[in-house]
Order: sequence, then structure tokens, then C-alpha cells
Amino acid sequence: MRITKRAATVALLTAATVALTGCSTAASTGGSADAADCAPSDGKVNLTFTSWIPGIEDVVDVWNKANPDIQVAVQTGPNGNGGTYANFFNQLEAGNAPDLGQIEYDALPNFRVQDGLMNLASCDGVMDAKSDFVDWTWGQVSFNEDDSVYAIPQDSGPMAMFYRADLFEANNIAIPTTWAEFATAAEQVRATGSYITNFSQSDINQFAGLVWQAGGTWFGNDGTDWNVDLTGDESIKVADYWQDLIDRDLVSTQPPWTTEWDNAYNTGAAWTWNSAAWGANSIASGAPDTAGKWAVAASPQWEAGDEASGNWGGSSTAVFTGSKHPYEAAQFALWLNSSSESLTMLNESANLYPAAKDGLDLPVLKEGVEFYGNQPIYDVFAKASGEVSSDFVWGPTMTQTYNDVSDGFKAAVSGNGTLAEALTTGQSATIKALQAQSIPVKE
Repeated sequence: MRITKRAATVALLTAATVALTGCSTAASTGGSADAADCAPSDGKVNLTFTSWIPGIEDVVDVWNKANPDIQVAVQTGPNGNGGTYANFFNQLEAGNAPDLGQIEYDALPNFRVQDGLMNLASCDGVMDAKSDFVDWTWGQVSFNEDDSVYAIPQDSGPMAMFYRADLFEANNIAIPTTWAEFATAAEQVRATGSYITNFSQSDINQFAGLVWQAGGTWFGNDGTDWNVDLTGDESIKVADYWQDLIDRDLVSTQPPWTTEWDNAYNTGAAWTWNSAAWGANSIASGAPDTAGKWAVAASPQWEAGDEASGNWGGSSTAVFTGSKHPYEAAQFALWLNSSSESLTMLNESANLYPAAKDGLDLPVLKEGVEFYGNQPIYDVFAKASGEVSSDFVWGPTMTQTYNDVSDGFKAAVSGNGTLAEALTTGQSATIKALQAQSIPVKE
């Protein structure tokens, strides 16, 4: 998940058929918890857990009261890329990492190749839980390896389109169901003086979600080498589409998560946002003057009748290499991310959208949302969740990839270069970064 200054938010990344054990020497050694390693400990166990979820302490309190012999102490910090991941790596190197940590899906490969994650497959109940989670989220934490699970899925970010229902209706503009219709609607909205949406110049996760929806993927692994494919056909198609809207001044390009960005949505200067389930909180908190005027629909499709969704965000709960209590840690992680009580509290405190299948039917997610005209908006995201492909793969140097692509996107929206050229630059930089870490990669 991504935590903004307002409170809740995102998380990202995916996996698929990634044989990470072949990606580095470190990844192929140790870090696994076999049956003997995952036996229950004797006596009372004290675990440490680092997370940045608002209200996580209250959820853990529920566990602690019900499990006096397995006590969990919460350590809070900034979001992953805001500093917590760096702390994790430092702690792993120093041998004092917490037992458990919150890690976004896109960061898991990095920890995996650095031998920082325990394989929980032998822990009681872990493999049995596979069918309890949305399929693609399990692929994120298992890398689709047999008999391997490196974290328990926590939340996800299936994408849909938030839109100003009142403005579309007042201006007699049809709600777009395809990207072609979206471009036409963008022209109609621009004629009113507003923009249909804002293109995120620096949050590459959203763009990745759009590529994901289009059927693209950015990384792959054949068991020996990584393949980097930021410039695949689907990625270029998505880049060219948004480049055209930018060139024709049909979308704004405010930096996301800024006061200006909020104001655009709060004043009607921007009418839609293709975002994740957690975005409901972002709109409601950033555009409070528009309460009751928004609605949610499925994301526009590339072909009429398609039913494909991307994902933006999502986190997992991992057990770090070095934990002396993987059994107890795994039991806590399973409860945290599958208990109805826990999932309800996480949704209420941080708008987390569950990765557990049963979580999608939580009563709290079936209710109408007042800010969205009492529309039961999570029904839209529940459908989208089932339309997310399991094939999108994250690489082991995502922070670097994001930074390089973001630099190119910022230049492109300023008229220097194009989005497609930014992907090409990001492709070359990512290959060099992998080579610098002695991670096998095809050029």
C-alpha cells in the first residue's frame, strides 16, 4: 500500500512465473524454512513486526489479547520506499531484522534475490491458504514457484475509473467504456475548459497498472536470466496513447499527491481518475467539496467487450531470514490477512482492499459509500480484482526503474522527449543496474 500524508493508500507489484532461485547466488542459498525450521517454539514467543499501516497497532492488539503465548510488538515507520525498505536491508545485513515486515509486491523480488525472505511453505496452514487468496496475489508472493511462499498477501489495488457523475451528466457526455471513447470524451471535456483526467508524470505505478491492463509485462525470468521488456508492444501502445492526449492538451500533468493535484479534483478541473480501490480515500480526503458527486465504473477497455483490469498497489506480510520463530510469525501473518475482524479493521483504518477472497465479501465492502452517492463502489473493484492478469512480473531493481522512467516522463510532459523514449531509457538503465549487481540479464 502507499500511505499519503492524508492516511491510506497504495501498494504495488506483481509476480508470475518467476524462477527467482536462478537469479542470483544469494537467492539460491538459505532463506527457506523447511519443516524442522517451522516447528512451534517452546514457551512464550515475542515477535517484532514493522509496518506503516495507520491503525495497525489496534489490529495487533486484537491478536495479542487472543494469543497470550505469541505476542507481537509493532514498529511503525515511513512507507517502504520512504525509508522502511532501506532499514530492512540494513537490519538484514546487521542480523537484527524484525521477525515480520510489510513489503509491497513490487519490492518482494528485491528482497528475494537478496536472500532476505523465509520460505514459509512448510509452515502449518500456509500452503493450504493458497486458495483463500485472489490467485494473482498468491503468484506475487510465491513467484509461481512450486512449494514456495515468501510472504502472505495482504491487500491489492484493482483499478477502476472514478468519475464526476454530475459533470458528465450535466454536459451530456457519455461515460467512456473504451480508451477510444475516453479520448473522444477528453475532447468534449476539454471544450468545457476542464480536463478529463491528470496524467501522472512521476508515479510510475499507475502507468504500470495501465500496461498491466493492456496485457503487457515488464520483466520475465527463464530460470537463469532476467528479461527486461519496458518497451514491449503493449507498453509502447499505452505510452503513445497518453502521449497523444498530452500533445493535444487533453489531460493535465500536475505532479500527483500535491495541493495542486487535490485542487484540480476538488474544483472540477479534472473529472476522472483511473486508480485503485484505495483511491476512494484519496479522492474523498483530497476533494471534500465534491462529496456525493463521484461514481465508479470499470476502467475503459482497449477493445469493446473486453474485461481486463490492471492493478496499482498491494502489500504483503513477509517473515525475514533470521527470525527464530517462523511458525508463530506465519500464524500471525495468516490471521492478519485472512481474519474477518482484522480485514475489517484494516479497511476501516487504512482503506486496505483485501487480498483474501472472503475479504472481498466483507459487510463493510458491500455497503454504499456516502461520498460516492451511496454507490456500493467496492462491487466494481471486486469484479476488477478477478480480471487482473497473473502474468505481470516485477523486477528486482524496481526503485531504480521507477526513478529512471519517472525522470523521462517528467521531461516528456515538459516537451522534452516522449513517454516511449522514457521507457527506452528506463530499459537500458535497468539492464545496467541488474548487470551492476551481477544479476543475469539478457540484453
